Amino acid sequence: MDISILKPFFEGRRAAILGFGREGRVWLEILKKLSCCAEIAVADMNDVNAEGVTLLCGEDYLDRAKEYDVILQSPGVIIKDKLTAEEKAKILTQTELLLRLKPCRIIGVTGTKGKSTTSSLIYHFLKANGMDTMLIGNIGVPPLERFEEMSSDTVAVCELSCHQLEFAKHSPDIAVLLNVFPEHLDHYTGFEAYKAAKENVYLHQSKGGLAIINADIQPKPFLGELVTASFGGEGDIKTDGGDITLCGEVIPDERIQTRLLGKHNIYNVAVALKAAAAAGADVEKCLDSLPDFNGLEHRLERVAVIDGVEYVNDSICTIPEAAIAAVEAVGGCDVLIIGGMDRNIPYTKLTEYLNTGAVKNVILLPDSGWRIATSLDNEKFNVVKAKDLADAVKLAHGRAQKRVVLSPAAASYGFYKNFEERGKHFKELVKELEND
Repeated sequence: MDISILKPFFEGRRAAILGFGREGRVWLEILKKLSCCAEIAVADMNDVNAEGVTLLCGEDYLDRAKEYDVILQSPGVIIKDKLTAEEKAKILTQTELLLRLKPCRIIGVTGTKGKSTTSSLIYHFLKANGMDTMLIGNIGVPPLERFEEMSSDTVAVCELSCHQLEFAKHSPDIAVLLNVFPEHLDHYTGFEAYKAAKENVYLHQSKGGLAIINADIQPKPFLGELVTASFGGEGDIKTDGGDITLCGEVIPDERIQTRLLGKHNIYNVAVALKAAAAAGADVEKCLDSLPDFNGLEHRLERVAVIDGVEYVNDSICTIPEAAIAAVEAVGGCDVLIIGGMDRNIPYTKLTEYLNTGAVKNVILLPDSGWRIATSLDNEKFNVVKAKDLADAVKLAHGRAQKRVVLSPAAASYGFYKNFEERGKHFKELVKELEND
């Protein structure tokens, strides 16, 4: 796709790039290629190194950026209620630009949990069918980074976070909304605002679009076709972790050969099959390719077996529901490590689950882990506070007889750059045990 198609959005305008991470750097590369802005600025809380642009760095970066004609937001920048409606109208994201222009067919996947695995599965299925496809978005490739490689034959599978969808006014051709749980509430005024961001994945579809939406979510009115999906309930797509029913067609569990751990991942497989089929893939070819799908790092990842004890890295887990699913997916554990950045999300479901005695040893990390300690019944199981992850792994090694699972049910920020860094540290610590 010719990048000059983007010119009308920037011609003669003063553009401020908000946040200078990977997506911000892609914005700058695009604007320099277009060479049509009256001014380009980079606004970031931290000092940045960018040549040939106006730098707006420091605590007042957002106030200075809002004076520009167009604000190019990066997903990690918290807007919340810091801008007026008029100022928010200036915001343009890479997701919105991609969805507005639709240089190729787009499958958009979002949800509180499972979106990376499901996006990767869809991409895997399309590749197995010999289709021209790419995997972009929240998976680590900014939506416009591969814009010039797209053609009318391409199917772009785009993993979409709530932050990427927050200001979207267009939706993908095929939209997937896997689930919605309380998450990222520090970025939003409340749960409903977070949920509304997620709903943008389907809300602006035109006729001819298809939306696969979790059956527990009551969708708002939209123009596309609705397909419901359910784990353990009723829907057009449904599974309880065994057979899959795909819009009337039953796929027996013996046909579903996968390395993915946990029954909840069969739900992700089912949704991925429908999305891939809607894009033109043959379901039988998809199923044939499923055993070759290895899963993703930091998602129920087996790290090592030391002295008969298995260590599992589920650093991607940032909500209570996912921690419960992790314990059940691996067949139970005798040590669970939880805790991280405290965003004041409710932990009632997790504490109620742990208070049944489902896990013999619960090791708690600051800050959220320490907060929930008072809600745990330490007469039924051992509750131990660790000062950091290194301390937690040592404590786990001394207590485990079967399996240790890191499934924090909390974000990593404030302690690590992201969940990947946390997961890699956990694996390094486990390898140190292995070498002792």
